[in-house]
Amino acid sequence: MPPSVTRPGVLLANVGSPEAPTPAALRRYLAQFLADPRIIDYPRWLWLPLLYGLILRPRPRRSARLYARIWTGAGSPLVSTLAAQARALQASLAAQFGKPVPVAIGLRYGAPSIAHGLRELRASGADGLLVFPLYPQYSRTTTASTLDAVEAELAGWPHRPPVRVIERYGSHADYIAALAESVRRFWAAHEGGDQLLMSFHGIPQRYARLGDPYPAECAATARQLVAALSLPDTAWQMSFQSRFGPEPWLQPYTDRTLAAWGRAGLRRVDVICPGFSADCLETLDEIAHEGARTFAAAGGGELRYIPALNESAAHIAALAGIAAEALLEWITPTGDNHDDPAGVLRQARPADLARPARGAVRHPAG
Repeated sequence: MPPSVTRPGVLLANVGSPEAPTPAALRRYLAQFLADPRIIDYPRWLWLPLLYGLILRPRPRRSARLYARIWTGAGSPLVSTLAAQARALQASLAAQFGKPVPVAIGLRYGAPSIAHGLRELRASGADGLLVFPLYPQYSRTTTASTLDAVEAELAGWPHRPPVRVIERYGSHADYIAALAESVRRFWAAHEGGDQLLMSFHGIPQRYARLGDPYPAECAATARQLVAALSLPDTAWQMSFQSRFGPEPWLQPYTDRTLAAWGRAGLRRVDVICPGFSADCLETLDEIAHEGARTFAAAGGGELRYIPALNESAAHIAALAGIAAEALLEWITPTGDNHDDPAGVLRQARPADLARPARGAVRHPAG
């Protein structure tokens, strides 16, 4: 029998952003981000002195210049988009269920924090929590880290509400359809390029060897998007971007792929980032700006970035459908799983919160 929930709330989470494009704000943000052992798992006695004594001296200034190139009047593109996604998702869920479903946002690093979002939901009267990290593909560096922050906050609550988690959705039919629609719409407005590159955020190869399912899930998303677009194998490639530090990361690397395409004389390439739910520094600057420069400097022509789904209608519809599937057991009176033919809904112990599951959705027994 599922726990009794009369007013579920949704926490929409993403990685985060500095509060301003300034060295001081970047130092605070990078200190929190790079001190997370899910991100950098070196021994603390070795890593933290390097982080605070060496890396956080020059890097914040350089990073601030990059963030300044993408900053808008509304602030960080990722944060403003996340807020818009939450508003649209809340309206869509209310329309689907005929009752209010509060949606709050939480950033793993920066503000508003995961803890702030959870407390906002509690204050709204939510007695059940759906945690929805906007990472289509599961990784210890993203989803698991977000769930660490959720667990840390809930551990201090006098009453732990029932919790469900959407761990992954990169292979969900609605998400693939939204991605495919965005590519088709872009190609309808701009003639298709010589190649389509699907660039995903990288992780160290070592993490994958230790069992992180992320590269396999990226490949699954890519294959399904290719199938939806009916692309031949010669027309696309996937790659990994945003590497940090000395050890090897997932390959092929995006920047080296673009350089190779430039040397090969490709005149026009399109790049989409199917692992990013909102445009941010890694898409707007690293791909659309730096990637274009790398491609052109190597002899290539034009690089065209296909924007993230952001708050597009197709994206919100996909997120709302995924969230609704996870909320059905709470909101429908029977509590059965007749709308879950794939069997992705399962119970788990609260201590399992940050562990990957076979399916897309879990609800720890509360």
